[in-house]
Amino acid sequence: MAISVFDLFKIGIGPSSSHTVGPMRAAATFAQALREQGLLAQVSRVEVRLYGSLSATGVGHATDRACLLGLMGEWPDQIDPHSIEPLIAQLQRSQVLMLDGKQAIPFDCTRDLLLLDESLPYHPNAMTLEASSVSGSLLQQTYYSVGGGFIVEAAQVGEAGNSAEQVQLPYDFASAAQLLALCKQHDLRISQLMMANELAWREEAEVRSGLLKLWAAMRECVDNGLRNEGVLPGGLKVKRRAAKLHRSLQELGKPNVIGSTLSAMEWVNLFALAVNEENAAGGRMVTAPTNGAAGIIPAVLHYYMKFNPDACDNDVVDFLLGAAAVGILCKKNASISGAEVGCQGEVGSACAMAAAGLAEVLGATPMQVENAAEIGLEHNLGLTCDPVGGLVQVPCIERNAIAAVKAINAAQMALRGDGEHFISLDRAIRTMRDTGADMHDKYKETSRGGLAVAFVEC
Repeated sequence: MAISVFDLFKIGIGPSSSHTVGPMRAAATFAQALREQGLLAQVSRVEVRLYGSLSATGVGHATDRACLLGLMGEWPDQIDPHSIEPLIAQLQRSQVLMLDGKQAIPFDCTRDLLLLDESLPYHPNAMTLEASSVSGSLLQQTYYSVGGGFIVEAAQVGEAGNSAEQVQLPYDFASAAQLLALCKQHDLRISQLMMANELAWREEAEVRSGLLKLWAAMRECVDNGLRNEGVLPGGLKVKRRAAKLHRSLQELGKPNVIGSTLSAMEWVNLFALAVNEENAAGGRMVTAPTNGAAGIIPAVLHYYMKFNPDACDNDVVDFLLGAAAVGILCKKNASISGAEVGCQGEVGSACAMAAAGLAEVLGATPMQVENAAEIGLEHNLGLTCDPVGGLVQVPCIERNAIAAVKAINAAQMALRGDGEHFISLDRAIRTMRDTGADMHDKYKETSRGGLAVAFVEC
C-alpha cells in the first residue's frame, strides 16, 4: 500500500480527524455518489447510523454535525469554519437539509441520525448512510473512519488496494529496517528517499509547494490560537490559555535555546496549546497525522524555525518528509486511530514523527532518525484514549504539549548517539499494535474509562 505525505497531512477542521474529518468526507462522498449516479432528485430521506466509537463520543467530537455538513456537500478542507454554526442552526430551525447543496429533503436529527450502541466488526469507527425514495432504498453505503481522516468503504475491506494504492514507488518500504537498508544502498537521506517516492504522484515543484501550503496552514492555526481567547465549547468550560501565555512570554524578550532552555520549552508548550485549542474549537488545522495529536508536529517545527536563524523553506520540506516516513510505518504496521489502539496511536505516532523530522533537519543519519522516532514512540506505549466528556480537550490539549517536548528530547538523545540502540522502531511499532489489541475497549476513545470516568466520579 503506497501512502503519500499528503495522505498523512491533510488540511481540515477540528476537533477530530477520525470523528469529524473522516465522517464529513464519508458523508460528502455519499452525497457525491448520489449525484454521479443520477439519484439525487429521487431522494426523499437520508438516514445516518453511527456505530462504536463514532456513536459513543460522536456528539463531543462533532461527528453528528460533520455528517450533516458532508451531506450538504461540504468538505473538511474547503469549508469555512465560520459557516458551520449558521448552516447547522438553519437545518435545526427548518428541519430541511440541502442534500449535496442542491436537493431539499426533510431531516429530523432525532429520527434520521442514530447513535447506536453496537459495533461493526472491521473497525470501531463505523457509519452507514442510506438514501431512500418514496418507493424504497436507493443507495446504502457503510464507511469506516480509520484515523487521520482516512475513510474506507465496506466494499474495499479486504481488497489489495485501490488504484491510488497501486502506485509503484522507486523505494517502497514496509518496515524501518527496509527503509534504512534502502537509504544505505542508495546513499540517500530519509527525506531524499521520501521525495523520490513522492515523485511517483506529482512533480517536485508541486510536492514542495504542497508541503509549504501545509506549513502555512499550521502557522495560521498557531496564529489563530494565540489570538483567540475565552472558553472552549462543549460544556467542560475549559479556558483557552495560549493567548495569555503568549503575552507573558513576549514580556521575557527574545529567548534562545542555549541561554534559556526552559524558556524555549515554554514556547514549544505554547505552540502545541495554540493548535489544540483551535482544534477543540472546531477551527482550521492540519491532521498530523490526526487532529487529536495535531499540535505536536507544528510545535516542534515552529520550535526549529523560531530558534534556528538559518532555518528556511527547504528545512520545512525535509522535516515533513522525514516525519511522514515514520507516520507511514505507524499506519502500515499498527494504527494512528485512537479508537483502535488508544492514544499511543495518535500522540505516540505524532511524537515519533516529530522526533524524526527534527532529527532529519538537524543533520542526523538515517539510523539516528530511526532512533529518534523509536525513543519518541517507546515512551508513549500504552497511552490510553480517555477524553473527558468525549471532548478533545482534557487531557488531549496538554498531552500534545508534553509530547512535543518529549519529541525534541528524543531527537537530542538520538543525535548524541551513533544510531545503535537496543529496541528497533519496528519492534516499538509492533508493540504499539499488540498493546492496542490487548487494551480494553473502554480505554480507546469511548470516554468509558480512565480519566473520563475519574472526572465523573469526582
